[in-house]
Amino acid sequence: MQYEGAADGPLLIVIGALHGNEKAGIKALELVAEMLEVEPITNRDFSFKGRLVGIIGNIPATKKGVRFIDQDLNRMWNKTNVDHVLKKPFEDQSIEERELTCLLKFIASQINDYQPEELYILDLHTTSSGGGIFSIPNYDQQSLEIAIKLHAPVVLDMLQAISGTTLHYFNNKNINLPKTTSVTFEAGQHDDYISVNRCIAAIINCMKSVGCVDKEDVENIHDEILQSYSAKLPKLSRLLYMHEISPADKFIMKPGYNNFDSVRKGEILAYDRRGEIKAPEEGLILMPLYQQQGSEGFFIIRPESN
Repeated sequence: MQYEGAADGPLLIVIGALHGNEKAGIKALELVAEMLEVEPITNRDFSFKGRLVGIIGNIPATKKGVRFIDQDLNRMWNKTNVDHVLKKPFEDQSIEERELTCLLKFIASQINDYQPEELYILDLHTTSSGGGIFSIPNYDQQSLEIAIKLHAPVVLDMLQAISGTTLHYFNNKNINLPKTTSVTFEAGQHDDYISVNRCIAAIINCMKSVGCVDKEDVENIHDEILQSYSAKLPKLSRLLYMHEISPADKFIMKPGYNNFDSVRKGEILAYDRRGEIKAPEEGLILMPLYQQQGSEGFFIIRPESN
């Protein structure tokens, strides 16, 4: 989808389903497109500044309903790997390498066509576990400010543990524009229909944060959807530990854990071919893995504020 206002403004690109089994963002973009078409009719004072573009991140994986086909597309966005992929002939690339190439070419075409001063990337995801929503900023101060304004718990230091996400790539170092930044929003469990509503609220709040729409034109309900769901969750947390896994580990997460559940040091959280896996730290669990594909079994975070 694409929507452009009469006034100049930023280029905001929203990615849904970079992981093919996380489809809430796609549905949210479809509904936001419908809302934007209707808004000028119902609100004569409505003004949109800039261009909003919604894209499907991994089309082949989305069609099959799996996280990825050959490689995790959201672990491929480090500069060295991107440069390596772009040098390969398209016919020699893996499925996810082709998706990465197509995404970069499409984003470059949008930049060339619209010539923005500012580029923002909002990457929408969901988790295999239930529980709280959260947002992840990159190292940029404006990314943190946008993440806070999404009215979801903010988790810091995730980029130090995982690598190759969109947060690592879409910044001023890699994109030749005066300003480029990115934010990731985790909307809840994959199949929870409310995750779509949260993605809608995140998109609209992001549009407000980067200046595409005026706050007067945004209904409070979009803030309330996110605020009510995250009211009892820590506003700011830092990563303590990430449990990395491979298919050979035969990792099995103990059932029943949700995002932001408390865990004790030494608590048995999962099993693999070596036996029990115990929590190395006391804190809150994040993204316990309840699906076959994935390279992280769980994360442990510690709140910094309430």
